[in-house]
Amino acid sequence: MPKKPEDWLEHAAAPEKTKGIFKLFLGYAPGVGKTYSMLSEGIRRHGRGEDVVIGVLETHGRKGIEELAPELEAVPRRSIEYKGTTFEEMDVDAIIARKPAVVLVDELAHTNIPGSRNRKRYEDVQQILAARIDVLSTLNIQHMESLAPTVRSITGVTVRETVPDWVPLMANETVMVDLTPEALQQRMERGDVYAREKVHQALTNFFRRGNLIALRELALRQVAEHVDRSLESYMSAKEIEDNWPVRERLAVCISDNPSAQYLIARGARMARRLDAELYVVHVDTGKEPGGTDQRALDANIRFAEDLGAKVVQLRGKSIAGSMAMFAKEKHVTQIIFGRSAVKGVRKLLYLSAIHRFLRDAPAVDVHIVTHENT
Repeated sequence: MPKKPEDWLEHAAAPEKTKGIFKLFLGYAPGVGKTYSMLSEGIRRHGRGEDVVIGVLETHGRKGIEELAPELEAVPRRSIEYKGTTFEEMDVDAIIARKPAVVLVDELAHTNIPGSRNRKRYEDVQQILAARIDVLSTLNIQHMESLAPTVRSITGVTVRETVPDWVPLMANETVMVDLTPEALQQRMERGDVYAREKVHQALTNFFRRGNLIALRELALRQVAEHVDRSLESYMSAKEIEDNWPVRERLAVCISDNPSAQYLIARGARMARRLDAELYVVHVDTGKEPGGTDQRALDANIRFAEDLGAKVVQLRGKSIAGSMAMFAKEKHVTQIIFGRSAVKGVRKLLYLSAIHRFLRDAPAVDVHIVTHENT
């Protein structure tokens, strides 16, 4: 039967996807509800008519998950013998051969048994996505490679299984599965997370309130960074040059003058009050009389890094033009320039540079901070 015009239009409007969509459920500790949330979404999508299967699901004996799991088809796991013991791992080949629309893959940081197709479960997920199958998966914040040392210093627990930081960054969508530390501890006490005989030990070690607060903040910051990147990508794709001040971003323009440390300190105080991202920027124009005092500049940079700033070094024809471009690219909302107490021609040159910046920069608040030249 020949296609109708609307059939051709529908095909043209929905080009064939080249890769599966990856959705990650991120939590800050075991028991916050990542697996339950993933499973619930899978069941909802199945109810809407999507072909959803379970690739691997770890119930850990939790009643709510065990009750929901039978509502979805589960692809049988692959048995692997290792050192005289038989283990079961997710069967990547069987999932790809089954060709579902969506597959649920629990515990993204899991290390597979030797003899598996891949060493790590996130590598399994990559292959499933390449087969144009959507993946729902789960991860706790302590399993991110760069955060594992921080988690160890907070909790005293060494995280054995980690994923490279780029793995959660490749998610098309990240959902923070949140629960207050108090609510999580109550779940623990009810025996909803671990067996009752393990609860007291857990609450006095990893699940102490202070640990949970710190881990929760790490997870919230990770999701906030993901949202920031998504917004920047959207604004870049849509060629939106105006600032959308959803979050304050503060930049301090410095030179090799030791007095720049006063500007950096001022900027750091403002950034703390505003909960703003802080950049410290040096522009090398190659025109500084006598060249750059590298030792003084290095000292300023170390000072900025000690205060938690992101240091950026640029090369350009002019400080005004380079800073205007930087403000536009990074969506800076406030910027600090220093001004030494000078008069005459040098004052006119300085004011001219500020005017050029204002002419070329997007809408941004400008702070002129006078300091003594050293």
